[in-house]
Amino acid sequence: MSGSQPSQRGRGRTSRDTAGGDGPTRRRSTARGESSPNGGGQPSSPPADLRTVIAAARAQLQELTGRPAEAVTSVERVEDGWRLNVEVVELERIPASTSILGGYEVQVDSLGNLLEYARTGRYPRNQASDGES
Repeated sequence: MSGSQPSQRGRGRTSRDTAGGDGPTRRRSTARGESSPNGGGQPSSPPADLRTVIAAARAQLQELTGRPAEAVTSVERVEDGWRLNVEVVELERIPASTSILGGYEVQVDSLGNLLEYARTGRYPRNQASDGES
């Protein structure tokens, strides 16, 4: 009935605070229709292999940003999963060497579920970054 109290579960919002989420472009996410990592899922699932983790992270980032995830430039094992740096085509131009890329830092759990991402910079494809020639 309409007289009952509203459910404690919000839609699209969570009351769970996250450490390290203070950056303005940071987002936390769980896949649609799945429980959060601390929810009713199986907490002791075996870790996925690295190729699976990378493919899942790229697909989820592409879905969330609406832009193609072109390359994974680094992968680092962290306590609760993996940290990846991913290049995303943010503005496609002709010739392709003038397209604008965005660098994203992506955090995933050990199964490849995207936990958070943050854009770390934007640059033309033809502009080498530090350490590249």
